[in-house]
Amino acid sequence: MSEKFKIKLSIANRVYPLTIPPEQEEGLRKAAKKIEDLIKQFEQSYSVRDKQDVLAMCALQFASQTEQKTIDKIVVNEKVENKLEALDQLLQSHLNS
Repeated sequence: MSEKFKIKLSIANRVYPLTIPPEQEEGLRKAAKKIEDLIKQFEQSYSVRDKQDVLAMCALQFASQTEQKTIDKIVVNEKVENKLEALDQLLQSHLNS
């Protein structure tokens, strides 16, 4: 089992100490950087000063991206399934003739 170590992430001018497995560090640091970048973008674009509002907007942005990816994956899976079924029917008709 890998050892856990402590890191500190800064989000919205607050420091969050975490104890994590080493393999999670890069992902967490990148996520914190994305949140910080999005906070700056929202503050500049919408003149929002309340950190709670900005963090809520960030959470909505990330959650909607995740949901959209799930929806897109379902659509792609349905298309692939339809194509596979059509191919299977074509093969079955060829084998039966």
